[in-house]
Amino acid sequence: MPSRPTHSIALALATTLGLGHLRPAPGTWGSLPPVALGLLLLALGLAATPVHTVAMLALLLVFCGSCIAGADEAEARFGRKDPSQVVADETAGMALVLLLLPPPFYATPAQGVVTLALAFFAFRAMDILKPWPANPLQRIPGGWGVLLDDLAAALYAAAIVHLAFALAA
Repeated sequence: MPSRPTHSIALALATTLGLGHLRPAPGTWGSLPPVALGLLLLALGLAATPVHTVAMLALLLVFCGSCIAGADEAEARFGRKDPSQVVADETAGMALVLLLLPPPFYATPAQGVVTLALAFFAFRAMDILKPWPANPLQRIPGGWGVLLDDLAAALYAAAIVHLAFALAA
C-alpha cells in the first residue's frame, strides 16, 4: 500500500499555501490574499469591474471548498479542532467581504485603498469577536464548522463597511 504524502493538496489549500504556518496571527496572514488581489486589481483599474467580482468569487469558492475538503485532514494532522494553521476560512471570508462591496466603494484609487483597509480591519475584528451567530457555528463538525463562523464574520464586516460609507456620505 503506497504511503500518503505528508502534505496533500487539500492540506496545502487549507493552510492557504502555507500562510497558516506563519506567526504571529495566522488568521491575519490568511486574510491577506484577497486584499492583495484587491490592491492589484485597484492598481490595474479593474477594482470596479466584473474582473473583481469573478476574482473574488473564484477565491471564495476555491477556499470554501478547500476548507471543507481539507479540515478533517488538517484536524488529524495538527491534533485539534479548527487548528490555527487552517486559514482557508479566513481567505474565503475576506473574499466574501470584498465580493459584497459594490463598485462605488472603489470610485477613486484613494477610496479603494480606504475600502480595502476598512474591510480588512472590520473582518479581522468580527472574526476575533465572533458575534452571534458566528460563535455557535464553530460547533458544527468538520470543515463546515471551521468555515461558517468566518462567513458570518464576513457578513458583519461587509455591513460595517457599508455603514461606514453611508455615514460618511
